Amino acid sequence: MKPLAYVCPRSLAEASAAHGGRPEARYLGGGTSLVELMKLGVERPDLVVDITRLPLDAIEDMPDGSLRVGATARNSDLAAHPAVRESRPVLAQALLSGASGQLRNMATTAGNLLQRTRCGYFQDLSRPCNKRVPGSGCGALEGVNRDHAVFGHSSQCVATHPSDLAVALAALDALVELEGRGGVRTVPVTEFYRLPQDRPDLDTVMRPGELVTAVLLPPVPPGSVSRYRKARDRAGHTFALASVAAVVRVEHGVVRHVAVAFGGLAHRPWRARQTEAALLGTTPAAESVERAVEAELAGAVPLRHNAYKVELARGLAREVLDALTSRPRRP
Repeated sequence: MKPLAYVCPRSLAEASAAHGGRPEARYLGGGTSLVELMKLGVERPDLVVDITRLPLDAIEDMPDGSLRVGATARNSDLAAHPAVRESRPVLAQALLSGASGQLRNMATTAGNLLQRTRCGYFQDLSRPCNKRVPGSGCGALEGVNRDHAVFGHSSQCVATHPSDLAVALAALDALVELEGRGGVRTVPVTEFYRLPQDRPDLDTVMRPGELVTAVLLPPVPPGSVSRYRKARDRAGHTFALASVAAVVRVEHGVVRHVAVAFGGLAHRPWRARQTEAALLGTTPAAESVERAVEAELAGAVPLRHNAYKVELARGLAREVLDALTSRPRRP
């Protein structure tokens, strides 16, 4: 067992100073991901900085209609919040599909976003994994890769990101608020995660020592509707083989706003820009939705065992977009 130090800071400044950007230091929120990886031996921190007592758990309705979600807000509280259930159901649906009630009561917003891949090669210390040990190789590349990426992968890594929440946030154009020694900055969720390229060990664009302090959700476009759908191997709270989050506004029979994000297909939530461009300004119909979805999925590069994911994502996206573009609108 590796000895480690434990610190419970009283302020963000203390937390940042304690962490200090050290490679072996980790922030601790709900612990549902970090503690699991520590048990497996994948994570071996020498310092754990417990941020659960910092005032970062508020969920605030802002005057302009936006929503500010603190980093340590529990997933269960976020899913039940009126501003989420009424105006952003895609977010509540993603959270409820992602974990059991017990886990949602522990898991935090930032921890959900920062959870690491569930790739079996990453979690098995006996297998090569460039994300876990840079330069050791990618066992999944020529191994069993049915759960892996069809977009954005590289010769160094083909893992996917497991968060359902992140996919919904990508469709909602959310921002991640970060604080560190360089001050406060915000990064769009769609740019928060890195594609693996030649450094798959770097999951995000966070700088050493930075801490997620909040997620910022912009006002919802008036008249918009949203939905999250997920396909998995079995009923229950398992990780997505493919998922889709979409936000759509149809006005006078014309698509005036559309945002679509895929989960389970890439190293990060995959924003379907080609689909959005093909649908925006059109009169939606089954044929146009099908063409729009295909415009994005045509760029997929499946691996040996996961070509089925393209068809799975196609079906999910068509189902969600058909439902959102055809449902009756309030007057």
